[in-house]
Amino acid sequence: MPLYFEDFEVGQRFTTAGRTVTEADVVNFAGVSGDYNPIHTDAEFAKGTPFGQRIAHGLLVLSMFTGLRQRTGATDGTLIAWLEIRNYKFLKPVLIGDTIRGETEILEKRETSKPDRGIVVQRVRVLNQRDEVVQEGEFVTLIRRRP
Repeated sequence: MPLYFEDFEVGQRFTTAGRTVTEADVVNFAGVSGDYNPIHTDAEFAKGTPFGQRIAHGLLVLSMFTGLRQRTGATDGTLIAWLEIRNYKFLKPVLIGDTIRGETEILEKRETSKPDRGIVVQRVRVLNQRDEVVQEGEFVTLIRRRP
């Protein structure tokens, strides 16, 4: 059931399901983005890097995380807009084969000048299967109020 502005509470937490980053994800992202950096696409090149193997594109992981959030259905029909991503950091590489999941904590709710919507600020963290935080930041979203 989708959540409206009134349903969010400061301190409330949500988690997503997990999803494994595959070879196909990396190849498709490179094709769509045009980013064929060899750290992502060339296994021989990547062996000589500090990671020792290819890593997933940081923006691919962010995209997968936002997709996992959408799958929860929490804001189906209530999310009006993503207004801002703040202080987003890529903290650790995500390897092909890693499984990521997300955690969200509501930091703030603000009224707007329009009575049918409000702003919800969320701290987000993407974790791998070892419970290491690989990405984190804040999402500022515009959420519909109950009709």
